[in-house]
Amino acid sequence: MNIHEYQAKELLRSYGAPVSDGRAVLKAEDAKTAAGALDGPVWVVKAQIHAGGRGKGSFKEADAGAAGGVRITKSVTEAAEEARKMLGRTLVTHQTGPEGKQVNRIYIEDGAAIDKEFYLALLVDRDTSRISFVCSTEGGMDIEEVAEATPEKILSFNVDPVTGYQGFHGRRVAFALGLEGKQVKQCVALMGTLYKMFTDKDAEMLEINPLILSNDGDLVCLDAKMAFDGNAMYRHADIMALRDETEEDAKELAASKFDLNYIALDGEIGCMVNGAGLAMATMDIIKLYGSSPANFLDVGGGATAEKVTEAFKIITSDPKVKGILVNIFGGIMRCDTIAEGVLTAVKEVGLKVPLVVRLEGTKVKEGIAIINNSDVDVIAADNLSDAAKKIVKAVKG
Repeated sequence: MNIHEYQAKELLRSYGAPVSDGRAVLKAEDAKTAAGALDGPVWVVKAQIHAGGRGKGSFKEADAGAAGGVRITKSVTEAAEEARKMLGRTLVTHQTGPEGKQVNRIYIEDGAAIDKEFYLALLVDRDTSRISFVCSTEGGMDIEEVAEATPEKILSFNVDPVTGYQGFHGRRVAFALGLEGKQVKQCVALMGTLYKMFTDKDAEMLEINPLILSNDGDLVCLDAKMAFDGNAMYRHADIMALRDETEEDAKELAASKFDLNYIALDGEIGCMVNGAGLAMATMDIIKLYGSSPANFLDVGGGATAEKVTEAFKIITSDPKVKGILVNIFGGIMRCDTIAEGVLTAVKEVGLKVPLVVRLEGTKVKEGIAIINNSDVDVIAADNLSDAAKKIVKAVKG
């Protein structure tokens, strides 16, 4: 689960991390009051979307003002006007794709006098199952660009969960960034604060880009991006309250309400499968036979007919879908339950694209009989390879 920059900074502030003062704005008429509450003399106006690259992005609408979702202003009136221009417009960045994201929230904060910019991140290293610090002197840049052009400028190391964070971890970051004197102590304290917040809140990723050294010689978190483990949110009501559903894919949001594992993709064949491994194998074989999957959808091992029906509705709501492949191996799940769910869904939403069904395992004969005895135009498949060939042929025409 992702949150906005202003929410991440409020969380950082609550733990004592240094951040600039700022105000969130949801309505254009509130922008002047929000900017007036800050000291100035520089106000930074930032579009709030769940995507990076805002400063280099551009708005689709011609009346959105200057390019970019991050703008420097020199007065309260100018800050309010820039906020008005951005609210409700569609910002396109390299992470949003060409469709962009609508800006529904603005963050206005005090400007900062910057001496140096750094990159800092904490994330879960899946190779070691440990929290990892990543830092670089190349702040303000995409870390992927730094990794490709100058990988020697990136330091990455893990923290042993037995010992937890120790002072030497912070000093390692400080020395890598070239900090001196009081800045080293600040860095040691800040890294400890970030590590505690990261573990307390079951975060998956915290990126501060840039972490700056101000002209006064102090470290400040100038930007913040956070993501949390969705499976742990049941114990973090405060974090769940920060969820902005307007930033999420409508189909993925609907799937989450029925405990379906769904990720939208760019292909043309909708997939409904039980089990993550089988789902990935299904997507692979669709690619092998010349097409591409429109989604990853795992209905789980204990899906009911209701869940199958909702999964089918989600797939058919995607206009890119030109065909559907249902691939079920009945271990815990029963094939007759899947068959009933598919038929119920077809009757509710209709079937406008080819549908191939491959069933195997528990109650497979009963499931196939339910499909064959129905009046639904379904293409039966004997195995996964046969199913993939048939759906690709049906879609390609």
